[in-house]
Amino acid sequence: MAGNEMHVLGLSGGRDSAALAVYMRQHHPDIEIEYFFTDTGKELPEVYEYLGRLEGFLGQRIRKLNPDRDFDFWLKQYNDFLPSAQTRWCTRQLKLRPFEQWVLPLLEEGKKIYSYVAIRGDEEYREGYSSKDKNLIIKLPFKEAGIDKAGVLDILEGAGLGLPHYYSWRTRSGCTFCFFQQKIEWVRLMERHPEAFEEAKAYEKNAVDHGSPFTWSQGESLDELSRPERVQQIKEDHEQRLARQKSKSQPNPLRSDSEPLDIDDLYGKAKMCLACHK
Repeated sequence: MAGNEMHVLGLSGGRDSAALAVYMRQHHPDIEIEYFFTDTGKELPEVYEYLGRLEGFLGQRIRKLNPDRDFDFWLKQYNDFLPSAQTRWCTRQLKLRPFEQWVLPLLEEGKKIYSYVAIRGDEEYREGYSSKDKNLIIKLPFKEAGIDKAGVLDILEGAGLGLPHYYSWRTRSGCTFCFFQQKIEWVRLMERHPEAFEEAKAYEKNAVDHGSPFTWSQGESLDELSRPERVQQIKEDHEQRLARQKSKSQPNPLRSDSEPLDIDDLYGKAKMCLACHK
């Protein structure tokens, strides 16, 4: 890369950022890009497996940015209050802070940094990482090329990567206990990764004991959510939503397989953290 400029692309372990990495490698092989992943230490094992497969395709290592303080440290700094949609200290401290610690010294040296962000052409409601430094320039290749969700799926299939395995039960990458999860995703976490679910329950109980007004899932604790009758209710509601959505969906004659439904397709587009879920 040129001595006074640098190109970076953040990977979340999710679908869109992986597709952007493939796209840049295929369409802009002349640009030397540093791919990075900010590891909170609370990711699904499927995320690490997918990043390994992506490294194989890219033919280069993905830089791992590790926070200098872990989740437990920051939980204490925030008086044992869980992060929430209103106070996203987890994203701020475990995702954005390590990135800033990496690039800010370079920016101070006068280096111009281009950061490639995987906002799709069909996503008008999401904004990229806002830069306060004129030398940190945000690039949105998918938006510029008009590449939508179907285009992202085609890119991943064409590269032989497909979707991360967790997409069979969960839409989002990010921490196992992400508060943006829908209730059906919490149920599936409990069934597929019970140790991670129990860890989330323990964090929640500790937070409530310390006066936190937030639980991981809106309106109920994980202890309440995990009761058999409540699990059955959540699953039945999900199946009803799935049936309604499928009855409204038009089959795509250009795709032999049906396009996978995101959780957001069923429950409405939810807010999410760009650094975690792309």
